[in-house]
Amino acid sequence: MTSQPKTTIHVVQHLAPGGLETLAINMLKFAKPDESVFLISLEGSRCETLANWPSLKNVEGKLIFLAKKPGFDFEAISKLRKLFKQIKPRVVHTHHIGPLIYGATAAKLAGVQHIVHTEHDAWHLNNQKHLLLQSLALKLSRPNLVADAGLVKEQLDEKLNYANITVIKNGIDCERFKPGSQAQARCELGLPAHGKIIGSAGRLEKVKGHDILLKALPLINSNVTLAIAGIGSQKDALTRLAEDLSISHQVRFLDLVEDMPTFYRALDVFCMPSRCEGFPLAPLEAQACGVPTVATNVGGTNETLCPITSQLAEAENSSELALKLSQMLLESPQSSPRQFVVNNNDIRKMVDAYSAITQEEYA
Repeated sequence: MTSQPKTTIHVVQHLAPGGLETLAINMLKFAKPDESVFLISLEGSRCETLANWPSLKNVEGKLIFLAKKPGFDFEAISKLRKLFKQIKPRVVHTHHIGPLIYGATAAKLAGVQHIVHTEHDAWHLNNQKHLLLQSLALKLSRPNLVADAGLVKEQLDEKLNYANITVIKNGIDCERFKPGSQAQARCELGLPAHGKIIGSAGRLEKVKGHDILLKALPLINSNVTLAIAGIGSQKDALTRLAEDLSISHQVRFLDLVEDMPTFYRALDVFCMPSRCEGFPLAPLEAQACGVPTVATNVGGTNETLCPITSQLAEAENSSELALKLSQMLLESPQSSPRQFVVNNNDIRKMVDAYSAITQEEYA
C-alpha cells in the first residue's frame, strides 16, 4: 500500500452487517475521486467477514483486519501505529468507543494530522467504566467529535466535558434505495403475492427488539405476514417464540438479505422495534423506498422519521406497537416519505459534511 494525497482510514470494532458498519463502508464507496479510503476492523477475519457480507468483495482491497486479541490488547495500538506510519493517512476516523481507544490513540502517536471520532449512540456512557475510558481517550487524542443525531449530541454534552461537538446525521444512498415494483420484489424473495406484509431488518440481537414485534403480531390482523431480514444469536429463540405464539405460519425469517432495496419494496409497512438506537439507517432506507415506517421512540430515531407518513411507538410496548402498525396498514398513503429522506439524509450530503470538517487539512 502506498501513500495517497488524501488518504482516510476508518476504524470499526468488528466489520459485520450493521448500521454503523454499513455507514463506514458507504463512506468508503462514496469517497471523492481524489481520496483514497481504507477501513480497519479491529476484530474478525477477512474470510468470516466476506462469508457474512459477500458484497464487500467489491471493496476487499480496501479492508484491513487487525486480529485484535480478546480483552485489552496493547499490541493492537502498536500495530495500528505502524499501519498509520506506513499508509500515512491525513485523516483517521474512528467509530464508537473501542476504535476511539485504539485507533485515535495510535493515530495521535503516529502523528496523524487529523482525527475524527463519530459517536453513533451515547447509552454506553451510562456505564461509569466506559465513561471514564472514553473521557480519557478523548483527552489524549483530541479528535473532532461528531454526533450522528441531535439527541446524541445532547447526551454527549451532558456526559462529557468536550467542546465543539458537531452534528452530522447519517445518510444513505438514495439512488440505490428508491421505490420499485412490490409484486416483483415479493416474487424475488418468495413472499406472498397478496396480503399485507410488515418487514423488519437488523441484527437478530436482544437490543433490536424483534421479540417485541413478534408479541405484537397476534394483536394485528391474522392475514398479515411478518418478514424479518437479518442474522444473529437470537435466531433460534425468536423461532421458538413464534412457535409459542402460534404465529410461525405468519413469520418469514429471511436471514441475510444482500439486496435490501428489494426487501423494502416488498413491504406495506416497515417496523423497527429496537430497545436502543443511535441514529438508525433502516428507517431511512425503508422510507427512501417509499415505505411508511413505525419505529420505537429510542435514541435519535424520531429524527429519522417523516413526520407526515411515519409514526413513533413506545419502546418495550407490544400493544402500542400493534396499534400503530394496524392503523398504518389500514390507511391509504396520501404521500411518500421518500422526499423527506432525500432532503435530509442523502449519503452524498453526509460525505460532504465530513469533508468540510477536515477541509483545512487539504488547503
